[in-house]
Amino acid sequence: MGDFSGPTWTIVIIIATLGGIAGLWLLIVWQSRIGESDQKETTGHVWDEDLTELNNPLPLWWRNLFYITLVFGVIYLILYPGLGSFGMLLKWTQVKQYEQQIAEAKARYGPIFEKYLNQPIEQVVQDPEALKIGERLYASYCTVCHGSDAGGVIGFPNLRDDRWLYGGTPDAIETSILKGRNGVMPGLKAVLGGDQGVEELTAYVLSISGRNVDAAKATAGKTKYGVFCIGCHGPEATGNQQLGAPNLTDDTWLYGGSPEAVAATIANGRNGVMPAHEEFLGKAKVHLLAAYIYSLSKQ
Repeated sequence: MGDFSGPTWTIVIIIATLGGIAGLWLLIVWQSRIGESDQKETTGHVWDEDLTELNNPLPLWWRNLFYITLVFGVIYLILYPGLGSFGMLLKWTQVKQYEQQIAEAKARYGPIFEKYLNQPIEQVVQDPEALKIGERLYASYCTVCHGSDAGGVIGFPNLRDDRWLYGGTPDAIETSILKGRNGVMPGLKAVLGGDQGVEELTAYVLSISGRNVDAAKATAGKTKYGVFCIGCHGPEATGNQQLGAPNLTDDTWLYGGSPEAVAATIANGRNGVMPAHEEFLGKAKVHLLAAYIYSLSKQ
């Protein structure tokens, strides 16, 4: 939209707006003069032999309503921005109104959130009222990705269990919400030598989570795991919460646990992004939200 805010567009908008108002004014004046003579003008439409449609002027009250709307439009343009980049008398902007509304909301509701900020999350979860506030925050900001029941969907983790990519402690959960997370799993198809290498590593990864696989492929895949995967997922394949590398020995799969889904992850990689909410929500709201999510995993 930045291309429509330059000086040229301002001129175009002014001409179109004021020209439109002037044109409508002239149109009303012209239409009002129709039928002022004693001789009745007709539109040429006749029904039932003698029912003729006359071209009479607008009633005075109706015509004056049109004038009033045009005057209102001119007054509005004098007070509010409607002529390109000019701020006009009130200097109103949508950004200014938004900031004003945010400031009013903070002044009104801020103390409700702030009173829990200095309480440890373990203490906040014992307060039913605090959890209700956290639940409402979750419903507003988290359900789109994690689901209304916090059970997660493909690519977005379940928040109700005890499997945490970056840690399930109160501090870790709060940090995830405040700062966000960026999980990167590089695609390995090229370095594994193509589809065969992907199949072998897939077989090994499935085997360590208790699945029945081709033993020969799993053995070959174990060697590849030691070269390409051990740095992130660890020698025991139990993951690394500092990196967000998942545990490969359990039955929790963020992007699906079928052989096809695991193979796709290994071959093409994955990029998971949890956006930071500190600037948007503020620490007090995040503190309550973290407490609610922490409570879900402890139920």
